[in-house]
Amino acid sequence: MEPNCVQFLQDKTILVTGVPGFLAKVFVEKILRIQPKVKKLFLLLRAADNESAMQRYDVGLRINTFGPLNVLNFAKKCVKGQLLLHVSTAYICGEQSGLLQEKTFNMGETLNGHGKLVIETEMEIMKQKMKELHKQDCPEEEIAQTMKDLGMSRAKLHGWPNTYVFTKSMGEMLLGNQRENLPVVIIRPTMITSTFSEPFPGWIEGLRTIDSVIVAYGKGRLKCFLADPNSVLDLIPVDMVANAMVNAAARHAGKLGSQTVYHVGSSCKNPITFEQVHNLAARYFTKKPLIGRDGSPIIVSKGTILSTMAQFSFYMTLRYKLPLQMLRLIGIIYPWWDGNKYKDIDRKIKLAMRLVELYRPYVLFKGIFDDSNTELLRLERKEVNKEMNDVFQFDPKTIDWEDYITTIHIPGLITYVLRK
Repeated sequence: MEPNCVQFLQDKTILVTGVPGFLAKVFVEKILRIQPKVKKLFLLLRAADNESAMQRYDVGLRINTFGPLNVLNFAKKCVKGQLLLHVSTAYICGEQSGLLQEKTFNMGETLNGHGKLVIETEMEIMKQKMKELHKQDCPEEEIAQTMKDLGMSRAKLHGWPNTYVFTKSMGEMLLGNQRENLPVVIIRPTMITSTFSEPFPGWIEGLRTIDSVIVAYGKGRLKCFLADPNSVLDLIPVDMVANAMVNAAARHAGKLGSQTVYHVGSSCKNPITFEQVHNLAARYFTKKPLIGRDGSPIIVSKGTILSTMAQFSFYMTLRYKLPLQMLRLIGIIYPWWDGNKYKDIDRKIKLAMRLVELYRPYVLFKGIFDDSNTELLRLERKEVNKEMNDVFQFDPKTIDWEDYITTIHIPGLITYVLRK
């Protein structure tokens, strides 16, 4: 009989990377709260990021791709190493549709099937481009944009929508290829949100995933957004992800040669659509509006959801871009014209375009994340943990989305992020 999670953690030595990240904090807090007799926790602290924006592709490769390999090599040297648990992201699937399986990547696999992905080549391309830009003595802003564009172009060349999921995918490939006999568990959470219940409901750190849209809407800055109203937003509270991690570690520790992927999300068992989230946010901020700088309540409208880029571009042109061009033309004709007249419009355009570019792969997403492995883990651990099931809850079917969004998540955003 396998030990329950509390028993499993007793006298264990655990190395936790990614501290002081949001998920890592919740994971460490959970361990210390439920098992004070854990032997040792080694926390690998992330140093202050002194890297300039120009090296974001350089940094993505080193952290998301080669970082897991470095940890794996360290783990293989540990005398009694039992398990490597790696947190990735469900969205390494790119923009695929349908039911997405919990399967591993093969080394060199691409999402579009065009050619073979060679990780060392990607690193060399990045290094050569950086060397070339420095040799040309380019300004930092130009280097930053060039490296950002390079990362996006390399990602899209192989079928991924952005640099982040591209580099995370390569990290998984390296783990699978180099793991040898060490048991490896890959946790792929979807969009991580505030705590469902532990250590208390609604705690969150910084704006995460869809939260930028919710806050911008609540502040009255977002009148229109690109999204398919029927697209499923796969949200999952952070404490459920941490609970799944503990359960998976207890399940696979010491099982030599195994490699298992777990999707931790809600789209398969308890889906919620973008339109539902939008309606809940509209209802919340209508009843409990945020307060503007002038001390008056911010009135929100229902807003406009456009389901294609063509519709969104047309809307932005009619509502903002044409008026902005006219205001700028007035400024050219009349030098005395106050340029501040069009700054607010320009700011709204930039905010909307930035959010659209960031969320486009997700708000138009047509995939559902299969969680068969995770469901099996839930069922197995339910029997083992018995009376402690509530302590390790990670079943998305227990989430009442209306209650969670309106009484836990949005209030948590206001309290812990907006500080109001």
